[in-house]
Amino acid sequence: MTVDQDALLHRIRDKEAKVGIIGLGYVGLPLALVFVDRGFQVVGFDVDPKKIKALDAGECYIKHLDQAWVSRNLETGRFASTTNFDELANVDAILICVPTPLTPQREPDMRYVLSTAREIGPRLRPGQLVVLESTTYPGTTDELLRSALEEASGLVAGKDFFLAFSPEREDPGNPNYSTSTIPKVVGGIDEVSGDLADALYAAAVAKTVRVSSARAAEATKLLENIFRAVNIALVNELKVVYDEMGIDVWEVLDAASTKPFGFMRFNPGPGWGGHCIPLDPFYLSWKAREYGVPPKFIELAGEINVEMPKYVVGKLQRALNDHGKSVRNAKVLLLG
Repeated sequence: MTVDQDALLHRIRDKEAKVGIIGLGYVGLPLALVFVDRGFQVVGFDVDPKKIKALDAGECYIKHLDQAWVSRNLETGRFASTTNFDELANVDAILICVPTPLTPQREPDMRYVLSTAREIGPRLRPGQLVVLESTTYPGTTDELLRSALEEASGLVAGKDFFLAFSPEREDPGNPNYSTSTIPKVVGGIDEVSGDLADALYAAAVAKTVRVSSARAAEATKLLENIFRAVNIALVNELKVVYDEMGIDVWEVLDAASTKPFGFMRFNPGPGWGGHCIPLDPFYLSWKAREYGVPPKFIELAGEINVEMPKYVVGKLQRALNDHGKSVRNAKVLLLG
């Protein structure tokens, strides 16, 4: 180990390392508070001054979090939040939790990652650890982010600073799993970066899952969401098919769910929802085309799920017609 590596590892193990988290949304804020809860000093960064003002007042704007737990950690004196990115120079680890949406052309929109890199770069100092948590395509960390940080800082990743990827796995509102209890996948651009990132998260969460590289960690998160996207599309398609056959898909699902092996239940719905599932699979689809192997399942799942809202509206229209009513001026109650 070099002196910087050894010094950072000891600071992490002794909980003397100061952690900086960029992006205080539904991923970044609970992550920050978990580190506070484990005894670390944490600085949260966000471009939205309203979030900083709320946190300074001891208020939590993320409703699914336990408010008593949030208040308790905000009052420890170990957490500070700011819009001033100059404070990045004073932290030992920088965790990036910013959005990664799609463009209208369904291509990765990396503007938030790149703008964050431009904020970090001029303030990056030797010995710091940078970890990207935002869901993205394999190669983002060791290609795009690494290049942006090196260009802006004049430092070299793996030599002057350390770089890794650890995907967020938040499931907001799930009472059975939280940031601290969900296993954390960790992969570095090199072995030392991976070791340091693994040590940092191991000090805060119940379990870490070390993989060989940042690319493997990026691919892991995409696999998780692609699995869900494809199975959602499958059960949605079966809903349409069984409906035409006069078969109750819910009865079929209930019966199939009694099998104690080899079956995992997914329920049909009006397409797909949330932030992750409609977006993340297309990050891999876009990157795979670079290698000449476009994944057909991802594209087909997207087509099926995008069409489902039209199918639901069509069913509604026919149901209203059966009662002598039209869609126009009809009052529709949505539950769930």
